[in-house]
Amino acid sequence: MRTYEMVVILDPSVDERTVSGTFEKLVQVVPAEGGTVDNVDVWGKRKFAYEIDKKSEGIYIVLTFTAEPATAKELDRQLGLNESVLRTKLMRVDETKTAGAAQPAADESN
Repeated sequence: MRTYEMVVILDPSVDERTVSGTFEKLVQVVPAEGGTVDNVDVWGKRKFAYEIDKKSEGIYIVLTFTAEPATAKELDRQLGLNESVLRTKLMRVDETKTAGAAQPAADESN
């Protein structure tokens, strides 16, 4: 299993108070396939640098999860089919860089 980070931009017409609940339903494919959702961080409405689908802002959500590569691909596919999702960006978290970054911080505390 690998750790992934996904940035999802939702249509700004979606009610911000219900974003977390709605998004939880969308990512149910991860636990259904044996993965785990580690963190869901809703950033809220942000302006775009350029228009996407004639919209100048969107609701940003950052999702961190652990799953098999096929599950990550399926989640990205399902989110792409949803009409309220404007963009997705799926990135694999590099475990070696994460472990290396945590180690020097521990050394400095001594």
